[in-house]
Amino acid sequence: MPILDITLPPSIAKALRLPANSPRRQQLKVLKKLLTKARFTEFGQAYHFDKILLDKYPEKRFQELTPTHDYNKIYKEWWHRTLDGRQDICWPGKIKYFALSSGTSEAASKYIPVTNDLMRGNRIIMLKQLITLRTYHDIPVRSIGKGWLFLGGSTDLQKGPGYYAGDLSGITAKKAPFWFSPFYKPGKKISRTRDWNHKIDAIVEEAPNWDIGFVVGVPAWIQMCMEKIIERYNLKTIHDIWPNLAFFVHGGVSFEPYKKGFERLISKPITYIETYLASEGFIAYQDRQFAKGLKLALNQHIFFEFALFNERNFDLDGNLKEDAELLLIDEVEEGKDYAILLSTMAGAWRYLIGDTIRFVDKKRNEIVITGRTKHFLSLVGEHLSVDNMNKAIQLTSSDLNICIPEFTVAGVPHGLFFAHKWWIACNDAIDPEVLRKKIDDYLVQLNDDYAVERKSALKDIYLEILPESKFLEFMKQKGKIGAQHKFPRVMKGAMYEEWVRFLETGKI
Repeated sequence: MPILDITLPPSIAKALRLPANSPRRQQLKVLKKLLTKARFTEFGQAYHFDKILLDKYPEKRFQELTPTHDYNKIYKEWWHRTLDGRQDICWPGKIKYFALSSGTSEAASKYIPVTNDLMRGNRIIMLKQLITLRTYHDIPVRSIGKGWLFLGGSTDLQKGPGYYAGDLSGITAKKAPFWFSPFYKPGKKISRTRDWNHKIDAIVEEAPNWDIGFVVGVPAWIQMCMEKIIERYNLKTIHDIWPNLAFFVHGGVSFEPYKKGFERLISKPITYIETYLASEGFIAYQDRQFAKGLKLALNQHIFFEFALFNERNFDLDGNLKEDAELLLIDEVEEGKDYAILLSTMAGAWRYLIGDTIRFVDKKRNEIVITGRTKHFLSLVGEHLSVDNMNKAIQLTSSDLNICIPEFTVAGVPHGLFFAHKWWIACNDAIDPEVLRKKIDDYLVQLNDDYAVERKSALKDIYLEILPESKFLEFMKQKGKIGAQHKFPRVMKGAMYEEWVRFLETGKI
């Protein structure tokens, strides 16, 4: 158990002790820390952080004086200056690292600032989650001291004029503390590899030399890597080569569509640990094995706001309206979908990250990720969320005993009305009509609005089964193969046109 028994630096040890106060007080403390540290930046001066700190209710004053931002707005007005090497723009000092993130809907890469303060906060949240493994999980603890396979981006970062840029996973691995090196796989040499296929081949080649206890990464790529290892060495399951594998740390997408396929690759029980780590920060983590959701990291490095995801606050394209009502942690309710806004120790201020969440246990501040503000279908008022889609796929897969690792949906014309078109990745033998009806029936059960519109303006459901390789090839042509890239669950606009063109011609 070497990772858990190490002596931590006093500053980190102190930070790991949760304050015994209310979520709102925890968040107020974080906000004051953010404002105090950034008050002399250009952003802090422009929006009167000193004045906000002196107010009796700084959180309300902060909302009154500071505008909300999406990426395009904050980059155009502020962040572009940091790429030019200017310091003290939105956060003290010079930004030396940027996480490249295109999400699942944007074509161009986003440059998300990453600071030492943000990375320190991320590490503290990670350590908190590790410590809970001993407290809450009935697990083979010996596996924690084995190898940790991180299937992430390259640590050979792109060099700009005075900064480095790359996947957050690559930046995190490059800046990992020295004591973590003995556990870290695939090691520095392979981690520097930029070509994703070459990296996977190198991992497969080295796999017999490692004793892996943890695997960390996006489900689709972890599953693909394991399949290649099993095929290369003619194994029955991955446990034939890694008998101590006991943990899978995942995040970024719902694991449920992948679970059946993943469990075909193992012969022993695996503890699944979910995290919510975005390029903007470590947002939430699973702190007990059978939790309803993920625990928000309220007392460390992020100040949260929440916008109810409805027509009052968002337009039809999923953009936040200027007069949207923003709520604080004590003002939210269970069972409702909210878009999440962050203010962070990297100079993101009231920043809409594009994810939607739902509180499933307000007392514990536990959430589930329900989708994206721009990834939903509501052609005629059906309000179909990614969460609905994932659950329908999960239930259908279980009923039919098949594996559906990927899928995507689009709204299409149907005469004067509309229909939904599904593309499903499935290598198992299944009748498309049976699959179509199952998914449709479950969506009717899961979503009342969908049920109503299926009898009205949503006239039909179309479904096409494709090999999983089609989805992977599309991502490859988009330059989004590997690491943190996820296949978009809803196709709209230019992405939809590229997808249709790809299916027709094989080229984007």
